[in-house]
Amino acid sequence: MAEPPGTAPGAAAAASPSGYQPFTVLGTVDDPDIGESSGLAASRRNPGLLWTHNDSGDEPLVFCVDLQGRGCGRWRVAGAEAFDWEDMAAGPGPRSGEHYLYLGDIGDNIDQRSEIIVYRIAEPAAGGTVAPGASPATTAPAEALRLRYPDGPHNAEALLVHPVSGDVYVISKDAQSAKVYKAAAPLDASKPVTLAPIGAIRLGTGTRGLEVVTGADISPDGRRVALSTYAQGYELELPSGGVFDDIWAQRPVPVALGPRLQGESVAYRLDGRALLTSSEITPWPLQQVERRAP
Repeated sequence: MAEPPGTAPGAAAAASPSGYQPFTVLGTVDDPDIGESSGLAASRRNPGLLWTHNDSGDEPLVFCVDLQGRGCGRWRVAGAEAFDWEDMAAGPGPRSGEHYLYLGDIGDNIDQRSEIIVYRIAEPAAGGTVAPGASPATTAPAEALRLRYPDGPHNAEALLVHPVSGDVYVISKDAQSAKVYKAAAPLDASKPVTLAPIGAIRLGTGTRGLEVVTGADISPDGRRVALSTYAQGYELELPSGGVFDDIWAQRPVPVALGPRLQGESVAYRLDGRALLTSSEITPWPLQQVERRAP
């Protein structure tokens, strides 16, 4: 759930350009039903399309948009509730060769939840243009993966799934030093799983509480992690020869994502060559920063 004020236009422009080009606007998402895009993921089943969902207060719905921001479908997630959905990810699951979406009901603004829930669904087939307000279809039944922190409740807005192993990661929304927790695959939906603390990410010291992790994603090749804060973006890169969890000890490199209206989500494009962002205020720009040529 959103807390600090939105990033002022141009606030990210002072960040280091790192390996990315300046941002571009791909299109505007003006569907009034996507009023608070809090999570974003590149579709694996439907190349060229994206998935998003609203922040707390909405029904358990996922929305499809294309790379110009046009709506291409909406689905009610069967068997799920939406208490405080904050992020989503695409990744593998229990059936080999099938693509899944993971929906993170992980928000906890007052640190009171004994469990958080990640809903896992088979990714729907999507495509075409769907008008705002169209009746939603229904997904296959969701699995509710119940997760517990080993050290008490935390507020979190970042959910990641490794594209090969299916390991699930949650990053806490703590200023300056975000804690990283892991639930190793395969995940058992029949009982709660205790997350393992595996690292911490030290960010900048931005003013007004803007330097907190509000979204994250793992690149399709599993070599990089993108982070969103209210102020800007960051990227971590796996050292040569390292195992994936070595990435959490790497230095976060700032990435200028462009001006965003309460930016809470970031996702790698399916080819891994660009970062995509959405915002929590409608109408919102679908923005992209592409990697510079080697």
